[in-house]
Amino acid sequence: MNSPAQIDDHKYWRYALWLALFTIFYNFAEGLISIYFGVQDEALTLFGFGIDSFIEVMSGLGVLTMVIRIRRSPEAPRSTFEQTALRITGASFYLLAAGLGATALYNLFTAHKPETTLPGLVISIVSIAAMWLLVRGKRNVGRALDSSPILADANCTMVCIYMSVVLLVSSLIYQFTGIGFVDSLGALGLIYFSIKEGKEAFEKAAGIDHCCCVEKCQGKGGS
Repeated sequence: MNSPAQIDDHKYWRYALWLALFTIFYNFAEGLISIYFGVQDEALTLFGFGIDSFIEVMSGLGVLTMVIRIRRSPEAPRSTFEQTALRITGASFYLLAAGLGATALYNLFTAHKPETTLPGLVISIVSIAAMWLLVRGKRNVGRALDSSPILADANCTMVCIYMSVVLLVSSLIYQFTGIGFVDSLGALGLIYFSIKEGKEAFEKAAGIDHCCCVEKCQGKGGS
């Protein structure tokens, strides 16, 4: 018969699994919607945000594999799939940064303006709320299971919130001012976080977790 502690662990691991699945499906839907409106309204920041969401889906698949692996054997090394997913994620973030940089410079040079950034406002607000709930859920599970990888994942999910804030601010400023280069400046903000995420993905694939250690997660997590 399982002890109360074992029952609690089983419950929290199942919770972690559902959080990982929600992350994947949410980002997939968010990516489709963001890219659609980004192309339709010629809004670069929203389009880049949508591409980022699809990259997060790939990252989420790696996290899901990690949760399943740790649930079965906490001491097991990273699987080949996890490492491959991290490398693909890292390369995708670098490609996203390069593409956004080139397009942002072109838009600045040609004084291109998006038709509207209203969809970006709505999507960013929904994203901030959803990602914050995910961060809280992952931190609660990570602390309950004393799992540094899950706490690390929660900390890295905070980057999604930062990117949503960039989208929100750039969309809000453009919506009220109509200043065309604000959209390109917002894309530059996404470039910073894309490069940061790409670097961390390659480091984690190599087994270097200093970017998402427990201390850092706890330091940013608050109470």
